[in-house]
Amino acid sequence: MSNDQQRGDKTLYDTTERIIENNQVHLRGKMVTGFSFSHELLGEGFYTAQVTVDRLSEVTDTIPIMVSERLIDVTQDYIGKYVEIRGQFRSYNQYNEEHNRLILHVFATKMEILEEEDYPINKIYLDGYICKPTVYRKTPLGREIADILLAVNRPYGKSDYIPCICWGRNARYASAFAVGGHVLLWGRIQSREYMKRIGENQSEKRIAYEVSVSKLEYVD
Repeated sequence: MSNDQQRGDKTLYDTTERIIENNQVHLRGKMVTGFSFSHELLGEGFYTAQVTVDRLSEVTDTIPIMVSERLIDVTQDYIGKYVEIRGQFRSYNQYNEEHNRLILHVFATKMEILEEEDYPINKIYLDGYICKPTVYRKTPLGREIADILLAVNRPYGKSDYIPCICWGRNARYASAFAVGGHVLLWGRIQSREYMKRIGENQSEKRIAYEVSVSKLEYVD
């Protein structure tokens, strides 16, 4: 291999590593479902499951994960087992005849089955760009909230679109963010149930996933 090829390969590797570092998730929780087949890519099977992580407030978040069959034996029953996962929070659009829906999951790059229960971990770090105008509002009790949609770059020209919610001082700070602005944020992944109207007199319960922001920075 020539020196130019080596330099080119190293540049590509360094760029990919930096991109992966801009989306980091660390979870420790309990498996509450088995693995279900999702799809196959280049002969590699990918499977989905759900993990619960308790908050300090005694609320429990149910977080979807996606795992390669090459990472763990997906034929085994891990329900009730405690696991530790590292990976990225990823998104894709699910299309149907009427509209498309943003689907979110934690894509596991490392997964370990723990021998016993350990304290819960739910941490996420994102480095991305504002891709929709921030929605700032106050609740009837005066609590400040801001919703932001962050585009986080992935290798090979792809991006993940991650909904994030800010509170209090962070909400006021985020309310001034412009579309295209570069933002770093830290927080946790949370699940939230809501009722979706699907017909004239019909609704169904759904679960939304988002990042609850504890700290953020606007990069000039």
